[in-house]
Amino acid sequence: MKFISLIVRLIDRLNTKVGYAISWLSTLLVLVVCYDVFTRYFLRKSSVGVQELEWHIFAVLFLLGAAYTLKMDNHVRVDVIYTLLSPRGKAWINLLGGIVFLIPFSILILWASQGFISMSWAIQETSPDPGGLPYRYILKAMIPAGFSLILLQGIALILRSFCTVIGRPLEEIEKEENLEEQQHA
Repeated sequence: MKFISLIVRLIDRLNTKVGYAISWLSTLLVLVVCYDVFTRYFLRKSSVGVQELEWHIFAVLFLLGAAYTLKMDNHVRVDVIYTLLSPRGKAWINLLGGIVFLIPFSILILWASQGFISMSWAIQETSPDPGGLPYRYILKAMIPAGFSLILLQGIALILRSFCTVIGRPLEEIEKEENLEEQQHA
């Protein structure tokens, strides 16, 4: 159980650090959108590069932030039944959903995106639009990065849920570990 606790803590720590790091992109996105609106409606100028920058920032924010959102249990779901369940019932839903849907889907995206991304890197893909941004292949590399983080967080969710289902929630295990450390100190 200590090993499971360690794995979950490491994955949670990784996704928390990534989540905090990329959260600043939301501020940057707001500034870029405000700049775009100002130049478009007040100065009557429009830039394809600025518009592409908006969706590039949003894509990175979404792809790299999804695992942190999953960790924080803030993703969108239909809570009609889920909210009525006990913690153990919720753990069953998370365990089965992770095994049946989340892990296979993440692996499928990682596998299916390999050729797409390899080709983009091979040709050093840029925007096809005049005035568009270069280095589109870097943006496409965020797909496997994001889904790798989601896959890892899915593993943490499954392990956490498994512990709850068997009657040993990770919180209890961590309390026991802390008590053991205090006794040995």
